[in-house]
Amino acid sequence: MALMHRATLRPTKLELLSAWLPGRPWFRGEGGADVQRVAGYRFDDPAGDVGIETILVRAGSGPVHQVPLTYRDAPLDGAGSWLVGTCEHSALGRRWVYDACGDPVYAAALAGAILAGTGQAEEYFEVDGRREHRALSMGIVADGAGQSDVPKVGSLDRVDDGDPTRIVTDSVELSVVRLVGGHTGLGGARLTGTWDGQPAALPLAYASPR
Repeated sequence: MALMHRATLRPTKLELLSAWLPGRPWFRGEGGADVQRVAGYRFDDPAGDVGIETILVRAGSGPVHQVPLTYRDAPLDGAGSWLVGTCEHSALGRRWVYDACGDPVYAAALAGAILAGTGQAEEYFEVDGRREHRALSMGIVADGAGQSDVPKVGSLDRVDDGDPTRIVTDSVELSVVRLVGGHTGLGGARLTGTWDGQPAALPLAYASPR
């Protein structure tokens, strides 16, 4: 379950991404265009410490990009090269926003979603002491869920920041599609997604135990 706050962010997530995305080697958006949100989904951190959100965005007339993010209340040791930026959250204070491909908490959540079919987190707003459900903006399905045991992810051994971005951990190898609509033939169990205007499922990520 993802508990959301009705709060303001300065700068906003899309403002952070508008500044950060053009420097990525896999970015193919329209130069100088504002980044627009297309859809998104969240995973749960079992420890409840790290926010995990994947946003699908488009810059101008460019393709849809997949950007997984993690939100932390303190810097992640050794992950400076994966920092998207910091923002001030009106309810939670300063948040460190990372490209989640460099965060082991995201790797563990993605492995569980693909190999065990844990699915995306239900989203709720806290309003006057009550929880209000927020409708999901897209659906995700794990094609190969249950076909293998879900290994415990302890550390990241290597991350290759291309398209797909390959995350090699001590127990599983993950591939995260950056330009959504390509990379249909990668090996391993697969996570696919659909959203408004995209009824046919497209690959989002792949996982293979090591």
